[in-house]
Amino acid sequence: MPKRRCPHARTAVLALALALTACGSGGTGTGPATLDWYNFPDDSGALQQAADACGRASGGRYAIRYNKLPRTADGQRQQLVRRLAARDAGVDIMGLDVTWAPEFAEAGWIREWTGAQKDEVAADTLPAALKTATWKDRLYAAPYNSNTQLLWYRDDLAPSPPHTWADLLAQADALARSNKPHYVEVQGAQYEGLTVWFNTLVSSAGGAVLTPDATAPALGTPAVTAAGIIRELAHSPAADPSLANQMEDQNRLALESGTAAFELNYPFVYPAMKADRPDLFAHFRWAPYPAVSPDRPAAVTIGGIDLAVGAYSRRPELAHEATLCLRNRDNQLVNALRGGLPPSLRSLYTAPELTSSYPFAADVLAALDSASLRPQTPAYQNVSIAIAHALSPPSAVDPERTVAALSGQIRDALGSKGLIP
Repeated sequence: MPKRRCPHARTAVLALALALTACGSGGTGTGPATLDWYNFPDDSGALQQAADACGRASGGRYAIRYNKLPRTADGQRQQLVRRLAARDAGVDIMGLDVTWAPEFAEAGWIREWTGAQKDEVAADTLPAALKTATWKDRLYAAPYNSNTQLLWYRDDLAPSPPHTWADLLAQADALARSNKPHYVEVQGAQYEGLTVWFNTLVSSAGGAVLTPDATAPALGTPAVTAAGIIRELAHSPAADPSLANQMEDQNRLALESGTAAFELNYPFVYPAMKADRPDLFAHFRWAPYPAVSPDRPAAVTIGGIDLAVGAYSRRPELAHEATLCLRNRDNQLVNALRGGLPPSLRSLYTAPELTSSYPFAADVLAALDSASLRPQTPAYQNVSIAIAHALSPPSAVDPERTVAALSGQIRDALGSKGLIP
């Protein structure tokens, strides 16, 4: 290009760059800043409603763009890890599974909550939910919703709900002998749901997967007891033939189809049954998660989503402010009523708006108050994979041998040794 034309070319390039910058989420244009929120895909519309409401409440200072992550937890984590490892400045707010805070905090991918904003997050938040967002005594996320499992059943098949796993299997066996629907639906596929099942059983038996400092496997007798229950169900009439491939939604559909009498699942099944099978909904009931022994209530593994602010966000102040809005009382209420996801705020569990449509609110709160946590460690993903691999398929579990092998695999996972199964 002749020299006399270069100034014009530079002017055009500069104008284009300024225009592109003004259009981006971190731009300095006259419009509101766009904050990108990455979260699980929500079919109820509650998340989009929260994003829109918070944008309006900001008075034009920001808008929130809700980006849907993949449906599975593994897929969600994979996408976030890839973006954050590349220092993606477009990740302003993200929904973390309750096991990810230690890993993301250690990697420097999420920002700590401090000062008045930390106090605002902690106020009224359930203690167990707050623990999931904490690593090394520092708060790295704001609990958006919590979650726990209950025992759901048909009272036309089981007039009195079972209180222990032994009771549950006995009732299923009796129904099978009477040629009635009798399956106990539970997450038996080789994925995070199987890890949650095992963790709940271990905790309910008085044990833990890892030592208190999370540096070694604990397991022991409680883990052998837990593995024994998994094997016993898998070899009983209670086992769905597709147990080894069952996840939460398949469990829901099995009960809705009329082939199952019980399911261990999250509260989303309640509005789904009401909408899909009003005839069966008339007999749809709930009870506390079955205990391992009569003298110790179950310690159900807490679930949920925690909202974190990306370390590379161009607008961290706005992102923190927007996060507080997204998880406020009104948005958590909508999320519970439309999406079936239990709140992380204690006061909502006695709010008439919730209890009128959420008749099991007290049972959910009781389960969350006695909840167990999955092992808190930056290596959790590897630990979870090792557990799910060792227990799959459930019918092949040999309690003592499986737990002994799992202990070694967890030790390797914590020490970054060997190969992930």
